[in-house]
Amino acid sequence: MMSMKVTVLSFFVVASFFTFAQETSVLQQKEKELDSLLDVLRAAETNADKKSANEEFKELMAQTLNEPNALTYNFALLETVGIIDSPDGNVRIVNWNVEQEDFSHTYHCFVMYNDDRKDEVRVTELKDMSFGMPSQPSDVIDHENWYGALYYKIIPVERGSRTIYTLLGWDHNSSLSQLKLIDAMYFTSSAVKFGSPIFKMGNETHKRVFFEHSKKTSMFLNYEAHRDRIMMDHLSPESPALKNFRSYYVPDMSYDAFVYEGKKWVLKEDVVGVNDNMTSNQKQEVTVMNDNGQLEKRTVKMQWQNPEDASAPAGGSEHVAVTPETEGSEAKEDTRTDRQKELDARVNKRDKRDPNDLTIVNGKKKKKRRWFRRKN
Repeated sequence: MMSMKVTVLSFFVVASFFTFAQETSVLQQKEKELDSLLDVLRAAETNADKKSANEEFKELMAQTLNEPNALTYNFALLETVGIIDSPDGNVRIVNWNVEQEDFSHTYHCFVMYNDDRKDEVRVTELKDMSFGMPSQPSDVIDHENWYGALYYKIIPVERGSRTIYTLLGWDHNSSLSQLKLIDAMYFTSSAVKFGSPIFKMGNETHKRVFFEHSKKTSMFLNYEAHRDRIMMDHLSPESPALKNFRSYYVPDMSYDAFVYEGKKWVLKEDVVGVNDNMTSNQKQEVTVMNDNGQLEKRTVKMQWQNPEDASAPAGGSEHVAVTPETEGSEAKEDTRTDRQKELDARVNKRDKRDPNDLTIVNGKKKKKRRWFRRKN
C-alpha cells in the first residue's frame, strides 16, 4: 500500500514538472517573437511605422502575459521594456514608451495582479489618454483614463483591509521640463484605480504628487526600504525671479522624504540623506597598475574607511573643514629662519610708505620718477 502511494506521488511530481517545462517553453518562444517585434519597433522612423509596429508588439504581449507562469517569468531578452514586481509577489507592471518624431512620448502598460480570492492572475491594459487630460491630474482615475508614465518602483502599504501599491514613476512631459511622480494604485473587482488621499503635505492631503523640474538636470526619487521612507531631492528655482516657471527648477542639494505614518505618507522636509556604510562582503573589480607598470584587474572589498581611524589609509588624522571664520583666527606657524626675521624687521622699520598709496591697494599705476644728471 505504501509503495502505491509513493508511486502515485512520484507520478504527480513528474507530471507537474513536465507541465511547468511545457509552459516555460511556450513563454520562451513568445519572448523570442516579442524580441524580434521590439527590434522592429525601435528601428521604426515614422510615426505611422512606430504605431503599426507597436500595435503588433502590444497584441502579442497581451497574449503572452495571459500565459501560465507569466507573472514570474523574467523576460530577460526585452531590454527596453520595464518589468517591475511588487515585494509581495502579487503585482507586476510591464511598461514601455515610444518616442515620436516630435520627440514627445507615448506610454504603454500592462498591470498583472494575482487575485487570491478568485485564484487567477488578472491582466489589465492601461490606456494612455494624456492628450485630453491635464498634465498633472489630481483626481482618482482608472485604467481606461491613464495619464501615461514609466514606473520603476512598487511599494505596497496596508491601509485598513486594502493593500495600496505606491508607485514611483517618470514622464518626459515637454521639451523644457520633465516629471517625477508618486501615485497610489489599488484594485477593485473590475478595475485598476490610481489615486488615493494618502500623501500628507503640511495641512493638505493629495491623491498623487508630481515634481516638475528642468530638462537639463535629474531628480533623485527612490525608496529606502531599511528606513521605510521615500527620499527625494528638494527642488528650487534657479533664481527667485523664476519662481513661477517649473522648467527652471533644479535640485538645491537638500532633501525631503515621505515617511509612512498613520496610514499616510507624511512629508518630512529638510531631512539628512546619508549613504549606507558598505559591508565587507561587497566587492568591485578595479583596474590598477602593477609593479611592472602594466594594467591589471583586481577585485577589492568595498568597505567604508573612517578617516579618523588610526588604521585607515589616511593615518588616523582628524579632518576639519576650513571656513573663512576659522582660517583667519588660526595661528600660522612661522617657518622663517632667525636671519630672515632680522632682515624683515629692518625693512619694515625703514619703510615709511603709506599703504593706501600702494598700487596693489588702489589699483593705480604710478609714474616712474625720472632722474636727470646735471651738466657742469
